[in-house]
Amino acid sequence: MAKLKLPAPPLPAALQPKPKRPGTAERVGPVEQVKEGAISAVDWVDERTSVTGAARWMMFRKVPKGTNWFYTLGSSTLFAFLSQATTGVFLAMYYDPSATRAYESTRYLTNEVFLGEFVRGMHRWGSSVMVVLLFLHMGRVFFFGAYKYPRELNWIIGVILLVLTMTMSFTGYLLPFDQRSYWATIVGVNINGTGPIVGPFMSDFLRGGAEFGQTTLSRFYAIHMLLVPGALAALIGAHLYLVAKLGTTAPPWLKANEPQEFNRERV
Repeated sequence: MAKLKLPAPPLPAALQPKPKRPGTAERVGPVEQVKEGAISAVDWVDERTSVTGAARWMMFRKVPKGTNWFYTLGSSTLFAFLSQATTGVFLAMYYDPSATRAYESTRYLTNEVFLGEFVRGMHRWGSSVMVVLLFLHMGRVFFFGAYKYPRELNWIIGVILLVLTMTMSFTGYLLPFDQRSYWATIVGVNINGTGPIVGPFMSDFLRGGAEFGQTTLSRFYAIHMLLVPGALAALIGAHLYLVAKLGTTAPPWLKANEPQEFNRERV
């Protein structure tokens, strides 16, 4: 029989805190004022959007037993993408997508702009890091069997993200428009042109004509800065939604515990 818990008796009047005198207010420091203002702003937005409910649904969910550091490869790839997007915005502020001024704008950005070499280095090496992390993440998903039912659609989205990431790397390589990027892009476009049926059309589309020139550089810049990042952001959102909705899979070497009622039926 459950025991009833009686409520605690009220404090005597002598021990209760005295009410504040009328007209007096507690002194609040600047830190508390900023904190209170931020909380009020968040509450104002949440009252009109209910965004905290979606955030709780996205961030607070059950994690299977045996989750390890291999499961952080997807988050690392997302962080690499955000780093590429941030540094790319700063690089675009100084870059001039012109066949005659692209190299000079890149040289000025690297040698003259404050922290320009650092930001460009982060963007340059970050692209390689993102590709490596993406392959590691897909390898983990494949070997752990996370592409099976009901996560087939998420696997297809991941494959499309891989293709778009490689497209991002290929189009960004031409943008400095130096001798190495120029001739390497010519080789890459010619390789695409050898594909069956759509290969020649793809090659003409990338060149923007019969020869490499201003149209080619402008087209590569538009694909690299506008088309592919937008598609990546949309598909990453869909990818994360499916991960939150379907959950993650346990490592294949762990077996699920059978419910107790099944064990009783066997006995």
